[in-house]
Amino acid sequence: MNIIHDEIIDLMKSAGTRPIETGVPGLSMIKGDIPAHQLAALYEPMIGFTVQGTKILSIGERCTDLKGPSYYVLPVHVPATASVHSDRDGRPYMSLGLRLNQDVLQSLLRDLPENLIPTASEHFTACEIDNEFMAAWLRLLRLSKIPKDIPALAPAYEREILYRVLMGPQGWNLRQFGLLESNLSKISQVVKWFRENFMRPIDIRDMASKSGMAINTFHRQFKRATGLSPIQFQKQLRLLEARNLIAFEGYPVASAAYHVGYQSPSQFNREYSRFFGSSAARDTEKLRRIESARD
Repeated sequence: MNIIHDEIIDLMKSAGTRPIETGVPGLSMIKGDIPAHQLAALYEPMIGFTVQGTKILSIGERCTDLKGPSYYVLPVHVPATASVHSDRDGRPYMSLGLRLNQDVLQSLLRDLPENLIPTASEHFTACEIDNEFMAAWLRLLRLSKIPKDIPALAPAYEREILYRVLMGPQGWNLRQFGLLESNLSKISQVVKWFRENFMRPIDIRDMASKSGMAINTFHRQFKRATGLSPIQFQKQLRLLEARNLIAFEGYPVASAAYHVGYQSPSQFNREYSRFFGSSAARDTEKLRRIESARD
C-alpha cells in the first residue's frame, strides 16, 4: 500500500488550497492549510478520499475525524463546517473527491445482484481503505496525466470505486442514493428545492406530503440523510449565502440578513455568531483580508 499511496501523493503535488479539477470528470484534489472559511460550505454528493492528514467535518451536532488514509460518503448536499490538519509528521493535508453521478450508479446497480449489497450502513464515518480500493483511486488519478485515455478508461475506474464503496460499510447509503424511489432520493429532491428556494418560508407538512411521508417520518429521514432538521438546513444555507453577500458583494449586514430571509438582524447576528464563531462584521472582514492575501 505504501507504494500506491506514495504515487498518489506524487500525482497530487500540483494541488493547492483551492479545489483543482484534474481533467478526469468529477475528480478533484486539494492540498495544504485550507482556510476554515472555505471549508464552511454546501458540500455536494461525493466520495471523499483523505489521502494524508485529517479533516474534521462538522454536520449539525456531529463532528467526525476523517483521518487519512480513509474514505467517506456524502450521499446528499449538506451544509457543513470543517478544519484540516497535517499528519503527525507535519506532512500537509491532502484529499481527493469524486462527485457522485446518479446515472452511473444506477447503471452499476442494475448490473449487481441485489442481495450482494449490505442491507444497512453505519452513520457517517471515516471508512478504512484497503490496498485494492486505493489502487482504483490511483488508476483514476493517473488518467489526469494521460488525457487521451480518459474517455475509454475513466468510466470503468469510476464504476470500480463505486462498486467498492457499495461493498463497504457505507454501501447501503450509497445504494439509496442510486434508487429513485428510496427515501434518500426523495429527501434529495427536497434538498434540491431547499437549495433553490432557501430564502422562502417552508411548509414542513407540505414537504412531507409531497415526499409521500408522514411528518414524523419525514423529519427522521431528513435528519438521517443530512444530519440536520429541515429548519436547521434552511438556516445554514441562509447563513452561508449571507456570508458571501457581505464578504464579496458588499452587502451591509442588515441588508444581507433581509435578503436571505431573516426578519430580524439581531437574530441573524446571533445565529451567524453561533455557526461561524464570530460576528458577521468581524468574520467577513477577516475573510476579505485572507482572500486578498491569497490573491
